Amino acid sequence: MFDQRITFALGAVATALTLGCTGNHEASAKSASADMQIAPAPVAGSTASTTTTAAGTSTATVPNPTGASAAVASGAPTSPSASALTPTGSPSDTATVRAPVVVGSHPTPPVLDSLIRGTLAARGLYVYRFGANPRRMKHLIGIADSTEINALIIDVKDEFGLNYVSDDPMVRKNAGTQVKASHLAALVDTIRAHGILPVARIVVFKDSVTARNNPDHTIRKADGTAWHDKKGQTWVNPYANAIWEYNFRVAEDAIKMGFGEIQFDYIRFPEPYKSLPPQVFPEQRGRTKPQVLAEFLTTARKRFAQYGIRTTADVFGLVTSVGGALEVGQQWEPIAKSVDVVLPMTYPSHYPPGSFQLPHPNAAPYDVIHIAVSRARERDAKLGITGEHVRPWLQAFTIGKPPYGPEQLSEQKRGVYDSGYDGWVMWEPGSRYDKFLPALEPTFVSRKKNPPVPRPSNRLE
Repeated sequence: MFDQRITFALGAVATALTLGCTGNHEASAKSASADMQIAPAPVAGSTASTTTTAAGTSTATVPNPTGASAAVASGAPTSPSASALTPTGSPSDTATVRAPVVVGSHPTPPVLDSLIRGTLAARGLYVYRFGANPRRMKHLIGIADSTEINALIIDVKDEFGLNYVSDDPMVRKNAGTQVKASHLAALVDTIRAHGILPVARIVVFKDSVTARNNPDHTIRKADGTAWHDKKGQTWVNPYANAIWEYNFRVAEDAIKMGFGEIQFDYIRFPEPYKSLPPQVFPEQRGRTKPQVLAEFLTTARKRFAQYGIRTTADVFGLVTSVGGALEVGQQWEPIAKSVDVVLPMTYPSHYPPGSFQLPHPNAAPYDVIHIAVSRARERDAKLGITGEHVRPWLQAFTIGKPPYGPEQLSEQKRGVYDSGYDGWVMWEPGSRYDKFLPALEPTFVSRKKNPPVPRPSNRLE
């Protein structure tokens, strides 16, 4: 049915990827080595201008390190503040010097322009690594064309490495061995042509591939050897400038392909379980965990603003209601001030019994979402942040009882709207959403309550 409604122009996207295991989503260079010795450097006094073509594409002229102009596709205004890639090593070391970021024009219908700018709230579906193939994407685009869905969140880099082939030697080195999406840029242009926002999901610090390839930039034990989590995996060091630069370059690759938003996941430290050795962080220089996470996000946001692209971040659901910082470094206020949108993973199944005075939170999807998201809005208000700044992840999977289906999704959506927001995104590890279609409206209609419905005042303990 959906296939008949799509004029589907994938072009070069003809090779389907083999479907495999699902991904994971938290639950379901000042001392860089020679191979990663790059540090972002600001370009003082730079300016950027935008033009819109008659063909429905939008381009921006953005300064680059060489002083030339780069055509950058975007539907949003650009910032006069820009960052450049400046090598700290020898100019002859081509492995560490990136060419200027040059991006061509991409389809930008008016509705997509609004989504990129953030003037229209996003309602999206997660697309895991192996879902970015022509057959699956044709179906998911069909869902978006026929419902209120207007965004697709696609794995560009997950825990297993890149999901595309990069032309940047520094990035390509850390690609990993997993199968990559074929012709991802062409797929992104197709998504954009349908007026759908393509969002690049980038897993940041839980990156065993980059940790293995760059042992100088990993979390350590006291004896200087690599620290491992309970699954035996190494994590890259969130304090390492080289790791920041690598992830910024991945994001810029995504922007070149036409992604309209950058979404960072695993923007956190690993859990410091008492059964594991203490974690040691080279390059820490007295900075706290919440401080360095905010610095990473603030730097990214300024860097991508020159392309008219917004920066967003996933956080644990508990971050909205816990007053201080979690042990993994996530704290609402520092992160909220550092990004354009925060995406708390407020899955009811992930809250322990008794949370919000609910005996079984998984059986109370409306209450969990309403209380958690309302608390996020209240904390944003104290920071002077308004608008669609909170876009929660909704549970489209089953863990325990009851089984989740259209009824539970509808209740979660109602919780978002009553909290004063229109946007949300759905997580199903294998990107299988058909069973939830009855809960989706045929078109986008603003449902947020203004003023919001007050949450129960005694439910945060």
